[in-house]
Amino acid sequence: MKVVIGKYKSWFGCYQLAELLCFWAKKEKDEWGYEHNAKWVHNFGTWLAGGEDEVSWLQKFFQWVESKRKQKIKVKLDRWDTWSMDRTLAHIIHPMLIQLNKTKHGAPFVDDEDVPEHLRSTTAPPKENEYDVDGNHFSRWDWVMEEMIFAFQCKIDDSWQDAFRSGDFDMAWLPVDREGNPMPEDQAKFYQWNEGPNHTYKCDYDGMQAVENRIQNGFRLFGKYYQGLWD
Repeated sequence: MKVVIGKYKSWFGCYQLAELLCFWAKKEKDEWGYEHNAKWVHNFGTWLAGGEDEVSWLQKFFQWVESKRKQKIKVKLDRWDTWSMDRTLAHIIHPMLIQLNKTKHGAPFVDDEDVPEHLRSTTAPPKENEYDVDGNHFSRWDWVMEEMIFAFQCKIDDSWQDAFRSGDFDMAWLPVDREGNPMPEDQAKFYQWNEGPNHTYKCDYDGMQAVENRIQNGFRLFGKYYQGLWD
C-alpha cells in the first residue's frame, strides 16, 4: 500500500490578501478578549473584493484559482493489503487517533448511553446558560477517544491476551476404544485429546472476554462517531 494525501485546501481571497499586505497592523481585542485584525483591514479586504454589492476582477481571479485547485489524493493498493484488511487499516487508524487526541480543539455530542455513569450529562453540575454544553461534554469525548485507541491498539498487538494465560501447554492425542478406554496405538481407531503430565496451562477466559467486549465496544464507538473525527 502507498497513500499520498496532500494538505486540505484553504481559501485565499481578497480578505486574506488584505491581511497579508497589512501584516504590520496591530491586532484588536473584542469583548471576549479574542484578537482580530483591525476593522480597517477588514474594510480594505471588502474594497479589494469589490464592495458589498459588486465582485471585483481580483475576487473573480481568486475564485477561478480556487476552482482549479485540487487536494492531492493518491492511493495504491497491493493484493495483500486486503488479506487482513481490518488489521491493515488498524495500523493507519491507530496513530491517527493518537494524533487527533493530542491536537483536537473541540468535541462532538456523545450520547450518555455510550459512557460510564459518572461522565453523563445527568451527573454534570447545573449549566449557567441553557445553550451551554454540560460540564462533562468534553470528558465524554475524551473517554470515547481513549476507548477507540485501546481497541485499535489491541487489534495491532494481541499480546494483551498473555496477561490472562499462565503455565505450560502439554496436550497429546491418546489412542482409545469406542468407550474411551486407552488401547494400543496400532489397534486404535479413535483418539482422545488429553492433558499430558507437564500440562499446567491456565487461562482466565472470563477476564479475556471482558477485554474483548471492550475492544468490540471501541470499534462500535468508532463507527458511531466516525463523523466526529475532526480537529
